[in-house]
Amino acid sequence: MRSERLVPLIVACALFMEQLDSTVIATSLPAIAADLHEDPISLKLALTSYLLSLAVFIPASGWFADRFGSRTVFRAAIAIFTAGSLLCGLAHSLPDFVAYRILQGMGGAMMVPVGRLVILRTVPKEELVSALAWLTIPALLGPVIGPPLGGFITTYFDWRYIFFLNLPIGLLGFMLVSRFIPDIREPNVPPFDLKGMGLSGLGLAGLVFGFALLGQHAVAPSLALAVIVVGAVSMGFYIRHARRTVKPILDLALLKIPTFFAGVVGASLFRVGIGALPFLLPLLLQLGFGLSPFASGMITFASAAGAMTMKFTAAPIIRAFGFRRVLVVNCVIAAAFIAVGALFRPGMPYLVLVGALLLGGFFRSLQFTSTNALSYADVSSEAMSRATSFASVAQQVSISTGVAVAALVLDGLRSWRGDGTIALSDFSVAFLVVAGIAVCSVFFFLRLPPDAGAELAQRRVKPAQIPEPPGEMGSAG
Repeated sequence: MRSERLVPLIVACALFMEQLDSTVIATSLPAIAADLHEDPISLKLALTSYLLSLAVFIPASGWFADRFGSRTVFRAAIAIFTAGSLLCGLAHSLPDFVAYRILQGMGGAMMVPVGRLVILRTVPKEELVSALAWLTIPALLGPVIGPPLGGFITTYFDWRYIFFLNLPIGLLGFMLVSRFIPDIREPNVPPFDLKGMGLSGLGLAGLVFGFALLGQHAVAPSLALAVIVVGAVSMGFYIRHARRTVKPILDLALLKIPTFFAGVVGASLFRVGIGALPFLLPLLLQLGFGLSPFASGMITFASAAGAMTMKFTAAPIIRAFGFRRVLVVNCVIAAAFIAVGALFRPGMPYLVLVGALLLGGFFRSLQFTSTNALSYADVSSEAMSRATSFASVAQQVSISTGVAVAALVLDGLRSWRGDGTIALSDFSVAFLVVAGIAVCSVFFFLRLPPDAGAELAQRRVKPAQIPEPPGEMGSAG
């Protein structure tokens, strides 16, 4: 019970808090922007800054868990995230709000990856799909409850109260982790890759924030491009560093495993489309349709409700058809449901909108569960902490990129017309762009062998070995 259900459910408590926070904020962005006297699109910094903070600090999560113990790191992460939530509720300006979101991201960077690492190290691989389903079912309550709850609080009370919801949840999670999460440590932990942390952090920060700044009128486009160039150059230096380091903070050698490569790189393109939805849908329904935050949330929650229904059928579907076939076919279907957002118009029956979001949530969640499980199918236990860190970084960067791409499309079309308003047709273009990016991930899944992830289907196969990169002068340099 502890390894297959109890531990995943406790980890899901932290994921529930994080997902509830994100979906509530997405629904309340227009109201937060009005209260802080900012443009609604400028509030994408509140989303991208949090996701960026995750991307920068997640690489260190695996090392800290190995060195100090998963329980210690998990509890500290929950405490930091909860403190950041309290400060966000007290913010009175956009810079303060963004700074506190970054603090939240520091806590979130340790919560979910470390929790996932505990599950991967305590649950047999043939039970992994089922365990991940137990992990995500309670966590999906966040997106289900978040939009209507956030809309209700924002419409009838004050948006600041949405952050205070994390306080009791964080306290409960802290207590459960202290009682039930095992304090797993690695006996031989390599030295911390401080140089790699600096290079990867600077590179990820430059890329994600550079794209976010492109849609901001507060800075010149040339400055935003300069930030992107700095990020790209820093990532280039990191790649050079990682190839010369025995245990880099982001292990590029993991990409030589076909299932990990497809589950991380391929899924990243798909998540670009998914990452844009929490930003686009509330803006479309509130700015384009004229709905209140509460009415908007009552519609968008259908997407998460569809995702919850899938969790009970994921394992049988994967066992019946195999990972490769599910990922290829489902990728096209899920991307098509993203593109359906381009057809949404005021006056459409709400049942049609809810039905489209419900089905779309089902297929998107199936894609997530499949890629999450496949990513670790052939990773050895020794490399698991590096794999969870790498995959979590890729996930957060792709989601933040989706927000930046969607905002850039909206702002670019608005600037091209020159009237300063966001037209309904602008949303249609944005939905089609992110859907086009998402469907491109199918080419990575087509490269998988037919028996990819066979061990997760309860057929024993020999795990792939990760080649160790040669050290420079015989040392980790």
